[in-house]
Amino acid sequence: MTDATEGFPLDAPVTGSFLPAAAPRESTSHMIAEALRAAIVDGTLAPGAPLRQDAIARHFSVSAIPVREALRQLESEGWARAAVHKGATVAPLSANEAREIYEIRSALESLALGLAIPNHTAATLREAAELCRAAEREEDPSLYVTRNAAFHMCLYAPAGRPQLEDMIGLLHRRGERYLRLKFGLPSYKGESDSEHAALLEAVERRDIATAQSLVVAHLLGTGELLHRFLTERAREEALAHQPKPRGRRPRVHTGS
Repeated sequence: MTDATEGFPLDAPVTGSFLPAAAPRESTSHMIAEALRAAIVDGTLAPGAPLRQDAIARHFSVSAIPVREALRQLESEGWARAAVHKGATVAPLSANEAREIYEIRSALESLALGLAIPNHTAATLREAAELCRAAEREEDPSLYVTRNAAFHMCLYAPAGRPQLEDMIGLLHRRGERYLRLKFGLPSYKGESDSEHAALLEAVERRDIATAQSLVVAHLLGTGELLHRFLTERAREEALAHQPKPRGRRPRVHTGS
């Protein structure tokens, strides 16, 4: 691997019991995909870093088969890109992809919320409130991403639409890297917590129209913020890599 993978030495074997002995191939590939996804989310595997099958297989002490399956899974979810004769690499961060993920989420989650609110019970609302408070207290970016997803999915679970829930879950996973970026922007944490609290209150009142309006605004706002941030960062990086113009050499005058 390259220096972009510092902190995740795929050329070294894993110690301990990360993978269970004689694990089924499907389970093994899933665990490898989860480990690689976590390394991408926390920045250990940077955008563009190579995902070499042989190095990954050595790291996890497995054959190439579950590694190929793990990489195919990551590629289908948008975490990795594969090129002919070049192998797989970590997918780059994209301003347009970030915005589109949240646009699609806004439509699907508004639908799920409308279906779920009539079916919420006192128990499911208590669970949602507990998850909302847990996310509000959380300061670790990685754990916050998990708690944020748990809160959102808890709101939609009573809809009883497993295919819709699967699609939303996939989009949450696709957006994890981008959500971590937003977490690091000024004032994000407080704004997000306030928006979650307002959304929960609307669900508790069983006010479907307000809840749907709030979740759409919350998600579209996140998508636009990430799009602006990534667009500006790409512009700054492009300017930083532009060659500096050479100054003119002073003209030397000779006497006649």
